[in-house]
Amino acid sequence: MANAGARPVDFLFLFPLPMACICHAQGSEMIHRVLSILIVLTFMGLPACGGGGAAHAPAAEGMNGTQAGSTSSPPEADYWVYVGSESADQIHRVRFGPDGMEVEQTRTIGRVPTEVEGPHGLVVSPDGQYLYMTTGHGVPDGHFWKFEIGPDSLVAEPILLGRFPATMDVTPDGLYAFVVNFNLYGAMVPSTMSVVYTPDVVEVDQIELCTMPHGVRTHATGYFVFTVCMMDDQLVEVDTRTFQVSRRFSVDLDEPGEIPTQLAMDHDQHMDHEDHMDHMDHAPDGRRPDQDAILEQHDHDASCSPTWAVPTSDGSRVYVACNVGDEILEVNHDSWELERRFSTGRGPYNLALTSDDRILVATLKQGHAVEFFDLSTGESVAVTPTSTTVVHGVTLSPDDRYAFISVEGVGSEPGKVDVFDLETFELVDSAPVGQQASGIDFYRMEPR
Repeated sequence: MANAGARPVDFLFLFPLPMACICHAQGSEMIHRVLSILIVLTFMGLPACGGGGAAHAPAAEGMNGTQAGSTSSPPEADYWVYVGSESADQIHRVRFGPDGMEVEQTRTIGRVPTEVEGPHGLVVSPDGQYLYMTTGHGVPDGHFWKFEIGPDSLVAEPILLGRFPATMDVTPDGLYAFVVNFNLYGAMVPSTMSVVYTPDVVEVDQIELCTMPHGVRTHATGYFVFTVCMMDDQLVEVDTRTFQVSRRFSVDLDEPGEIPTQLAMDHDQHMDHEDHMDHMDHAPDGRRPDQDAILEQHDHDASCSPTWAVPTSDGSRVYVACNVGDEILEVNHDSWELERRFSTGRGPYNLALTSDDRILVATLKQGHAVEFFDLSTGESVAVTPTSTTVVHGVTLSPDDRYAFISVEGVGSEPGKVDVFDLETFELVDSAPVGQQASGIDFYRMEPR
């Protein structure tokens, strides 16, 4: 049931798209497909057919690791993060410390010089030796990449996964990466999660999940990974020992709760990946026989449209960001029941938790800010604007002192990496990077 109070998707506010984007679409089905993609571009932060956006005054940048007028004390260590720039085909290593913030190293990536391949997901291996990256675009699909940290040199030939590889996470032992294939440009049909054996950079399985899976985070035990389905309003748990979906939870804001694992999966669920792709590619009209029914299923507005799920460090709870519903849901991992729900600012997108599970950090993609929650009370303690618009990813320092936020910007603006103090919740520094800053992960810290 659709949520009567759900906010309509205001992608035209974020990206004033020219009508030419849809005027070339012929027929109702094509228009439906184009409009579906435009809606998703809002969540992804892509510039779609044109640039531009709402004016946003950047905060004044300070010196020595703090913003002008900040009450935050200067950092006592150096911190490094990696961030991708999706529209510039670059990855950056950024340092923040007592001497301020700077981009230490930039590497241009890509296989085809004429193609924007789009670094999207970034994860540093648990031992800090390797950087794993996904590119969402390509000819036509993206790849999984493995770099040696330091020189940031390519270790192995990038491999193809599914359609539009996006966010990912690795198991605590670093042996397996779980990558959701977002399938941005394809039909509204269930997509997959790729499992990559990282030492050899080999895809060992694809798990069929749901429509437009996004966001991947690993349970503290390493036994499970969690993802969400933007178009199906689901939280999905995958067992890392069997490579199978173990549980599903509906995040429909009117009827949240556990749902059967097989619910809403079509007949192709039981096909292996090769059969599935063959069936997709060789249907007489380029569509699956049940495509009309699936498109009709997605005509309604999702009440939550989740974009991220993150488990607590003790694994007892999972938090889900509802990008359309402007809420965060707290799900008990053992009972698989909804415990609490928090109202948020506009468009929660990515989530991160401090190591003691005390503070939950949410990026507000359409709200141009970062929101901080005290989980002991469930109350929002601060909403702090970012240095530019379209807020994307978040990673926290292991000492719980700082949150590092990737902010995309719009049009020809550079992306930004913003740093927020987790004690004062102030923006303390910012550094420009390539256009459309996207995936971000913490690398290391070194006390002075």
